[in-house]
Amino acid sequence: MFKTFSRGVAAAAFAVSVAMPTWADNITLTDTLGRTVEVPENPQRILLGFYFEDFMAVAGPQAYDRVVAISKDTWEGWRTLQWQTYAAVIPRLNDLADVGEIDSGTFSLEAAVAAQPDVAVLAAWQYRTLGDVADRLEAAGVPIVVLDYNAQTVEKHVQSTKLLGDLMGAQDRARTLADEYAAAVAEIEARLATLPEDAAPKVYVELARKGKDTVDNSYSGTQWGSVIDQLKATNIANGQISNWGKLSPEYVLAQNPQMILLAGSGWAGRDQAVIMGPGVDSALTHERMQAYLGRPGWASLDAVKTGNIFGIYHGGNRTLYDYAFLQFLAKAMYPEHFGDMDPQATLDRFFATYMPVEFTGTYMTQLPRVDG
Repeated sequence: MFKTFSRGVAAAAFAVSVAMPTWADNITLTDTLGRTVEVPENPQRILLGFYFEDFMAVAGPQAYDRVVAISKDTWEGWRTLQWQTYAAVIPRLNDLADVGEIDSGTFSLEAAVAAQPDVAVLAAWQYRTLGDVADRLEAAGVPIVVLDYNAQTVEKHVQSTKLLGDLMGAQDRARTLADEYAAAVAEIEARLATLPEDAAPKVYVELARKGKDTVDNSYSGTQWGSVIDQLKATNIANGQISNWGKLSPEYVLAQNPQMILLAGSGWAGRDQAVIMGPGVDSALTHERMQAYLGRPGWASLDAVKTGNIFGIYHGGNRTLYDYAFLQFLAKAMYPEHFGDMDPQATLDRFFATYMPVEFTGTYMTQLPRVDG
């Protein structure tokens, strides 16, 4: 259950909503859920629920000067190394109010109102999960703008980016980012349209969070499953699970995938996980990936025999730079059609152009073959 108001806090929230001054200049936005929202033209106090890197990319180097509250666990907890990287260069992140985590039910309406934000920026999944709590937040005088990079469509990526640009007064930067994203995906889709019908490889993707001895989630129609579908490959999870879930080891062996994707991240306290992300040496990533090849029967898989074992940064999926991963996987699946693409250069350029940190680490990799 979400943390809710006591009577005293409810009264305080009402007082805040009544006492809150009318903004001198308002603008009206239509968010990704089609909601018409009136917000201050130049908000100085922002509650940010998700999309922390995308917010930085659009709003610019000083983006977090105007953020007063975040859902901390969706960043520090879910993307630990990423959080540590940005907190090192933006120290005020450590001082922002924490409103709790919506998905686990720890969101605090009291903390959100107490931070006195001009506007709350939430992901579509956060808004839907909050339900009537979102209505209560708006009733307390905090308008909500809903973004949706999780939809994994060019339309929603572009719309979310331009919404952020309008909200933050960074329209030109947002338009450039949106145009770059749309153009990159369009190029990939144009090349995919020329592929022969028998080119699609069979692919198995697994969240490599728990180590080789514990089977973790695969994806169908969402996250990396959506990416596999977009690239016209055959996802062996399709028809077996809904959204995400585990595939049996026997099923994976029987399907004999030609490519295996291990989704790694910068999790804390997981000493068997495939660690990927900012500041991560590829040697560590490869060591953790190599362990998976010791699973029973995997030595006989086509993907293992041909060396088609790839690591992909889970924290980069559903972001403004996820087209770099689309390039990487397209090149891995169809080297003859995408061999000239340089997805690492794409990622390097994105960080150099739009982010406040220098790009380092391991975000995409192929496991080197060990002969003998």
